[in-house]
Amino acid sequence: MTVDAASLAALPFFLNADEGERFCLYHAPEIGTPSRGAILYVHPFAEELNKSRRMVALQARAYAQAGFGVLQIDLFGCGDSSGELPQARWDTWLSDLTRAWHWLQARHTGPRYLWGLRLGALLALDFATRVRPDGVILWQPALSGRAHLNQFVRLQSAARLFSNPPAAEQSTEIAGYLMSPALSAAIGQLDAEALAPRCPVQWMELSPAPQDAAADYASAAGNNHATLQPASEVLIERWRQSGARVQAYPVHGEAFWTSSEIGVAPELLAATTAAAPREPT
Repeated sequence: MTVDAASLAALPFFLNADEGERFCLYHAPEIGTPSRGAILYVHPFAEELNKSRRMVALQARAYAQAGFGVLQIDLFGCGDSSGELPQARWDTWLSDLTRAWHWLQARHTGPRYLWGLRLGALLALDFATRVRPDGVILWQPALSGRAHLNQFVRLQSAARLFSNPPAAEQSTEIAGYLMSPALSAAIGQLDAEALAPRCPVQWMELSPAPQDAAADYASAAGNNHATLQPASEVLIERWRQSGARVQAYPVHGEAFWTSSEIGVAPELLAATTAAAPREPT
């Protein structure tokens, strides 16, 4: 899938908020394409935000070409928005999403969807309990806020973070980013199992491409299939048992949100675009 730089053009603007402004990018539906709704994107945490911008821009443009309006927002203390991360709170981020949701509502009469990546997927799931999205798109969702933060810090530092949190006024450094104890505690309490959406879910997950010769032969023969992580399979089954409607799409690709270079996962783009949500019936 190739998309030139010109086709990635989006409208940049700042959305007013109680504490400064939030930087946004809006990808309007392509002219002449029937409107299929609007999508609010929720970005991941820390450096994963920067590493994933290219992939998100490519997917947002693909959605726009398919008839969706896509709004990206840098949350308080993140990216090009006002504020510093040590002052950020989970409730502040939820308020930012509410403003963005209302912005889309004022411009689109059709269905609205949430799309989240990594920690942004957990935030999208939490936000979905407050609004009524017509669907949720999850890219490599974090299953546990606590486990997710543990990936950014050494084990002993993570243990201190949750077992003996610092004083309220003292920030904690995680992956080179300072964050408040209130924010780290709020993230640490998140559990995707308790956030099963009451709307259709598209679960998109990457698994590494095969490396050995036998796997390459199987792939060439059409017998090599990407698989979900075992923990994801367990969670999806529990969601389904609780009544959630989940479609899972495991595809091959590298973890672009952690790659040393800005990476692209073509199979993820293709699968996500092919599975673009349809208007509810």
